[in-house]
Amino acid sequence: MKRHRREKITYNYTCSLTGEEFVMTGKAKEPKELLSVKAFYEMNTDMDDRPAVIKKRLGVSEIPEIKQ
Repeated sequence: MKRHRREKITYNYTCSLTGEEFVMTGKAKEPKELLSVKAFYEMNTDMDDRPAVIKKRLGVSEIPEIKQ
């Protein structure tokens, strides 16, 4: 007897700030409020806890710029 594979349902969304497109396996309650990881860390530089190696690879400065 052959088992059938279950197909995964995917949802395509676009980041409201960067325009970056990404795929999720779950349906979002508020799709207009979704942000990409890049946009989240750009908005919340104080919460950026990624390792220095990752920041260097992505070209992110380690010292956040203070906007006045």
